[in-house]
Amino acid sequence: MSSETCNSFDLSDLTPEEKLLLDSIRKRKLQLLQEIQKRACLGKAFTPPDKKELKDEIADVQSEMDMIDVSDGSQNNPKTKQMSIGKKKFNMDPKKGIEYLIEHQLLPNTPEEVAKFLFQGEGLNKTAIGDYLGEAKDFNISVLKAFVNLHEFSDMILVQALRQFLWSFRLPGEAQKIDRMMECFAERYCELNPGMFTSTDTCYILSFAIIMLNTTLHNPAVKDKPSVERFITMNRGINDGVNLPDELLKSLYESIKNEPFKIPEDDGNDLMHTFFNPDKEGWLWKQGGRVKNWKRRWFILNDNCLYYFQFTTDKEPKGIIPLENIQVREVPTEKANKPNCFELYTPVQDIIKACKMDKEGKVVEGKHSVYRMSAATKDDKDEWIRCIKASISENPFYDMLAARRKKVLHQK
Repeated sequence: MSSETCNSFDLSDLTPEEKLLLDSIRKRKLQLLQEIQKRACLGKAFTPPDKKELKDEIADVQSEMDMIDVSDGSQNNPKTKQMSIGKKKFNMDPKKGIEYLIEHQLLPNTPEEVAKFLFQGEGLNKTAIGDYLGEAKDFNISVLKAFVNLHEFSDMILVQALRQFLWSFRLPGEAQKIDRMMECFAERYCELNPGMFTSTDTCYILSFAIIMLNTTLHNPAVKDKPSVERFITMNRGINDGVNLPDELLKSLYESIKNEPFKIPEDDGNDLMHTFFNPDKEGWLWKQGGRVKNWKRRWFILNDNCLYYFQFTTDKEPKGIIPLENIQVREVPTEKANKPNCFELYTPVQDIIKACKMDKEGKVVEGKHSVYRMSAATKDDKDEWIRCIKASISENPFYDMLAARRKKVLHQK
């Protein structure tokens, strides 16, 4: 193959101006990738760029590359190439991707057709699908309703319907988005299974109870696993004041216990993705649980969890602290015998639910009633407290479930 040929594409077909443009775009793409790698490796040594600007710039460069660096087959079928470009744009920015496909007449501008495109999902990132469906704009809400209506839940027990629904996209993290999605799910399930529950509120509450059960049964950081009796007790009276049959609740419990939900992992569960672009990271001194000595640890805050490592180069954390039902507060210097201290604590139980790696590499339960850390400066301490508080407040499930239970009780 000659040097004028690249990836089955003959560069000799390009004009000198097009060759210069192609070379410029490739160099810019390489610079962006190198910059990303630098920031990932050096962390605090660089000031992070604006996430959205960097994301948009990468998408624009990728699109320009796609438009120029085409193969012989796609030259004969430009619509196929444009569809591929539209899907790539969607995976980088769902709104821009849909706009591109509509603009190039590859997708009719109706909620039903957009929903069908997302439901088929070929080549689409399921996190991006969830982000698009969760938007509060009228068109997106109409797409969400049409998307849910494409699911067939007839004669399915609730846990089976949830498995199907939660596999079709990745549930976003914002409470309002989750609320809209689960509301639509409950309405669709009750529509196709009349008489199963007295109201959609019952279906909504029980669906969340199942999702939370899945988390507590299969999250290694949660040691207090609920029994089937406890699950039944937790769901007493949710059917407009009437108890659901114990046999139904037992079957739901056993289904989740034996087979956890299969959650899409295209870019959400990978640890390297989690640690690549955290909410906050940096060195802190951490006080031991039983032995009250201080050790320097590298902390990463992301996805409502606080991870800590012995070294910045470690691939797996020494400990994980889920920020559920956790609070954070400053600690006076005279109490901690160390400056710029703050601590995590729980107001409802003695031991914080967390896990760590022991000397043999096994995951064991943490023994801390509080996690106390010391920052290098007051400003750094204040920033950690602010970021942790923001992360704690983003966990929606318990607040949403409590609100819906309260609503049902007031309707009785």
